[in-house]
Amino acid sequence: MIKLPVLDPAIFRVGPIEVRWYGFMYALGFTLAWGLGRLRARQSWRGWTPAMMDDVLSWLILGLLLGARIGYVLFYDPVFFWNHPAEIPAVWNGGMSFHGGAIGVFLAVWFFARKHGKTILDVGDFIVPLAPPGLFFGRMGNFINNELPGRVSDLPWAVIYPGSAGDMPRHPSQLYEAGLEGVVLFTLLWFYSRKPRPRGATSGLFLLGYGVFRFFCEFFREPDAQLGFVALDWMSMGQVLCLPMVAAGLWLLLRKRGQA
Repeated sequence: MIKLPVLDPAIFRVGPIEVRWYGFMYALGFTLAWGLGRLRARQSWRGWTPAMMDDVLSWLILGLLLGARIGYVLFYDPVFFWNHPAEIPAVWNGGMSFHGGAIGVFLAVWFFARKHGKTILDVGDFIVPLAPPGLFFGRMGNFINNELPGRVSDLPWAVIYPGSAGDMPRHPSQLYEAGLEGVVLFTLLWFYSRKPRPRGATSGLFLLGYGVFRFFCEFFREPDAQLGFVALDWMSMGQVLCLPMVAAGLWLLLRKRGQA
């Protein structure tokens, strides 16, 4: 087993200004998405330009950050935030929901699509391969911050988290998610979308892939203490929220089967 050290959540401080690992990881994800998106936009058959990538990124940042925080407040700890509303904007303390962020991104894509005369699926097919790097860095930020620890385990790579997780070795579930939702999903989407696909197919593969990988990883992740298991005595909130993603992904993939 591996005992993790206590890491300062701030990378460095200059007077009252500090740069935190969590925010730094988000910045890395957005920067890599921007670079990859501009690379994809240079392929004329996609119908995008680098300038459009710059524009959509600003919409995505706003939608993701607002949606992820609001989603966490509503899905995971509404009672606490109802009693402590001043904590809602305190994103530096952690607490971001992927599923809430996905809703925020969907709304951002809808506004962008209307502005540029595109369909939501056209925009989605272009941007979803850019999401996994951000998921990778986000999970690494969770690991560095000792957030979202795994369930108790006796495997040789189990880790002991400092702080409130106790002194029992646990699955490094954040690393499992970083590997599957970040590295594996990125590889699948990037190679799948290298040539034209039916409208919505790439978006469907993302929804299906993320939903399946996240559902699987939740078996190794400690359920949120304030929620526990929310369905069937074994399903976490994360797993429940993945089910509509899997269903939507399958529908988008299967409805275009056999079409060019």
